[in-house]
Amino acid sequence: MTYHGHIENGAVVFDETVVLPDGMKVRVEPVAEPQQTLAERLAGLVGCISDLPPDMAENHDHYIHGTPKR
Repeated sequence: MTYHGHIENGAVVFDETVVLPDGMKVRVEPVAEPQQTLAERLAGLVGCISDLPPDMAENHDHYIHGTPKR
C-alpha cells in the first residue's frame, strides 16, 4: 500500500488517516514536483507592455544603451 503526504515542521504528515503499528518499518521517498520552464514561469508577463516601438526587438540596444540603430 502507498500513502501520500507532505513534510510539515520536519515530520511526515499523511494526507489521509493512516494507522500503522508502532515499530513498523517504512520507506519515505521524496517526490519531485514538476518543474516549470522559464517560459511557463514568465507567461504572465508576455504581452504586458504595449507601447514599445515596432522595431524594439531589432534595435533593443539602441533603445536601451543608445547604440546606433541597425
